[in-house]
Amino acid sequence: MAHHLAQVNVARMVAPLDSPQLADFVAALEPINALGDGSPGFVWRLQTDDGDATAYRVLGDDSMIVNLTVWESIEALSEFAYRTEHKDFMRRRREWFEKMAEAYLALWWVPAGHVPTVEEAEARLLYLREHGPTAHAFTFREPFPAPLEVGKAEIEVR
Repeated sequence: MAHHLAQVNVARMVAPLDSPQLADFVAALEPINALGDGSPGFVWRLQTDDGDATAYRVLGDDSMIVNLTVWESIEALSEFAYRTEHKDFMRRRREWFEKMAEAYLALWWVPAGHVPTVEEAEARLLYLREHGPTAHAFTFREPFPAPLEVGKAEIEVR
């Protein structure tokens, strides 16, 4: 597989991470991350030595957290996000995070083996916000196919 799917999503917390209001969210991090890590098609996720990415801040906002992962395909990510216990976690997001007016999720293709940085993810999300879905950054609703592998196709010359 020449390309994998990178995804970033950001969320602005309604209270500090150590507050009682976010206690259920924090308690669910380890089991949901383990579920994702063990899901078919999972490749990589951003994390610190604590096992999650809650220490990272994005977009110059101390109340904004980030989730950055890489998957083998859109289908693999979609299966995890919408057809496992993760969906129940997502249904409760308004308890923990503000409703965002701008795009908070972006998808893009990376060469297999590439590990995206937080800075790269921020740039893709900002690009999506400014330009809408394109092959550079897109959404589940408007996906783009992985880039074609140049030089892999054999052409018969007659």
